[in-house]
Amino acid sequence: MRNQQSRRLVHLALLTAIGVLLVYLVRFPLFPAAASYLEYDMGDVPILIGTFLYGPWWGLLLTVAVSVLQGLTVSAASGPVGVVMHICATGLFAVAAGLIYKRRRTRDGAVMALIAGSIAQILIMIPLNLTLTVYYNGVPAEVVMSLIWPIIVPFNAFKVAVNSAFTLLLYKQAGKLLRLER
Repeated sequence: MRNQQSRRLVHLALLTAIGVLLVYLVRFPLFPAAASYLEYDMGDVPILIGTFLYGPWWGLLLTVAVSVLQGLTVSAASGPVGVVMHICATGLFAVAAGLIYKRRRTRDGAVMALIAGSIAQILIMIPLNLTLTVYYNGVPAEVVMSLIWPIIVPFNAFKVAVNSAFTLLLYKQAGKLLRLER
């Protein structure tokens, strides 16, 4: 039992490190002229893999760990607001997807889980941007509101779609690599 717990912690630490490394290596703005602060990164893929392997609450823990480390290193310019937004958005994604996948551990269940998590993340980013981005960027809410449908929603839709696709492609192989396939 203790060995299994130690192994899980090592795997979670490894997934956290891979998440931060992916944010460092794969990060680029999709709308550099309109919203250069909206950068695509692959850091959520190891979080989602960890969520599928260990469950929704471990996925939330991974989200917090990756978000804090990312905020202290790679994305320090986004400050605490970036960390909070990432924890809220990816945390909701991980919990929603993890709860569904926990009940239906099939490929179809994984697809349904990723779709539900994606929708949850896209939706939560609307009020987060209208509150935290307004505060962080110091721009009027009307300016952020004008970016919601043409920039922010498409950005988040792209990010969750790509990260979900990578998760579907890599989850089983990661499980085998970690000798956790169920």
